[in-house]
Amino acid sequence: MDLFKIITEIEKVDPEIYDRLDSRRRVFKHFGLAGKAVTAAMLPGLVSGIFQRAYGQTASLSPDIVAVLNLALSLEYLEYYFYDSGLKATGLIPSADRPAFETIRNDESGHIKVLREALGSQAIADPTRAAFDYSGGRGSMVGPFAAALVNDYALFLGSSQAFVDTGVRAYKGGAPILMPNKDLLEAALNIHSVEARHSSHVRTVRRGLAAGQSGQGATTIAGDPSNLSGKTGRPKSWISGTDGGGPSPGTTPSTAPVYGAGNPATGAPTAIFFPAESNTTQAGVDITTNTAGITPAAASEAFDEPLDAATVKSIARNFVVASSALFT
Repeated sequence: MDLFKIITEIEKVDPEIYDRLDSRRRVFKHFGLAGKAVTAAMLPGLVSGIFQRAYGQTASLSPDIVAVLNLALSLEYLEYYFYDSGLKATGLIPSADRPAFETIRNDESGHIKVLREALGSQAIADPTRAAFDYSGGRGSMVGPFAAALVNDYALFLGSSQAFVDTGVRAYKGGAPILMPNKDLLEAALNIHSVEARHSSHVRTVRRGLAAGQSGQGATTIAGDPSNLSGKTGRPKSWISGTDGGGPSPGTTPSTAPVYGAGNPATGAPTAIFFPAESNTTQAGVDITTNTAGITPAAASEAFDEPLDAATVKSIARNFVVASSALFT
């Protein structure tokens, strides 16, 4: 067990980890000075104590919090194995783009470590790569995204965007449930911000690809409506409206639910509800009618909309084999 590697991975998504472990930040950072006195037999208990201090007793987590964290963990596995498979596919990702996707894959691995440590014995088992059907065929392996990990880089990017955008909305949707545990809430929202940066990068790459190609095969590239022309629209670096239904292949809007409304879709200003990404009303105020010069697209771009767990699961279930219990 490499304690310091684990802490380094966690620091990537929770910069305040040292403050949680010991207010004397400098002392903990130099903890390695005592390394010779720490035996292998002591490490499991030491690590357990560290994370109980940082994120609270795992045994005290409510069932609702455990459910939120395990859903997040399931999504992280979905993304990790997707990027890992893409990086291992011969010739799929251009050499210039590989370092960024290696970083993204490693970030997902770090997120998995954080969530597993927070959940302790209540974490789901590693589903392994065999649990996922990245074709979107629910186990048939011949769904509409089948070429994404074979030879269609545009489709790989479109799938990536759909996954990270689902993750961003899922983390925000779970935030109210995590509010009683401020440490877990902060750690989850730190991961949320990393996933948002992943989305921005993927969209930037897709925009460049759309600019350099006259067509995208089966891949519909959604983006700025003023710039759409068949399949060569250029996506913005952030979600705009419902993103034209998402980067769906063919004629089936497989990714439209990623940007659509959850359940419930509407509610009182103080209630928890899940509008579509095209929403322009915040706290009961329609931004387009109360702010001069703000278009519906700009108003929608100003906020990330959350998504409920049931809708997240229904989206992710398309990319899991039928025999798996993930996202049920």
